[in-house]
Amino acid sequence: MPKIALVDDDMNIITSVSIALEAEGFEVATYNNGADALVGFENNKPDIAIFDIKMPRMDGMELLRRVRQNDQFPVIFLTSKDDEIDELFGLKMGADDYITKPFSHRLVIERLKTILRRSAAREQTKTSTETAEASDNLLAQGALQMDRARHEVLWDEKHVVLTVTEFLILESLALRPGIVKSRDALMDAAYDEQIYVDDRTIDSHIKRLRKKFKLVDDDFDNIETLYGVGYRYKTN
Repeated sequence: MPKIALVDDDMNIITSVSIALEAEGFEVATYNNGADALVGFENNKPDIAIFDIKMPRMDGMELLRRVRQNDQFPVIFLTSKDDEIDELFGLKMGADDYITKPFSHRLVIERLKTILRRSAAREQTKTSTETAEASDNLLAQGALQMDRARHEVLWDEKHVVLTVTEFLILESLALRPGIVKSRDALMDAAYDEQIYVDDRTIDSHIKRLRKKFKLVDDDFDNIETLYGVGYRYKTN
């Protein structure tokens, strides 16, 4: 089973989440601060990691910045404040997803499994030729370019860093520009069947998507709201 690194200064979280993950068959290495985790990764590189944002000695953001200098294994952040996410991803640090506290162990496990499946799929894609990969995985709509294999998004040649969930929502909209997608349709595109989310969760993701694109283009208005119906992507 995949190796998971859990980095958090809250021993209650370390203990309870470790037990839940090990019960699913995962191999878990735990650290209570970023500095110790960075040392541990030198000899025990994880397949995926969970970082708390606020920790002593080295916080989760700094830990991810240092990890990304050499490694690209997926990282999920734990955060206690929703507004930290905008700051975090505004720094374009490259986390794959985030989970807000409090959270259920089942949610953590399902998010881990989802990201691991997508990572495995991306690795399999790399075995294809570069030409086939570019053709199959590149989605372009006007100024928007999405590379599914590399999980990269460009707007007018400028990078926009998205979480896995945000990427999937945007992809679902951009695949059929002009077509209205209901919130239920976007939930189906972004989440596994085992995970329940309500309408407000999709609305929050759309809000963050718009904010991230406006950081690179103040005039971005390509995600339209149709009140009482859903959302659609328009090309300029």
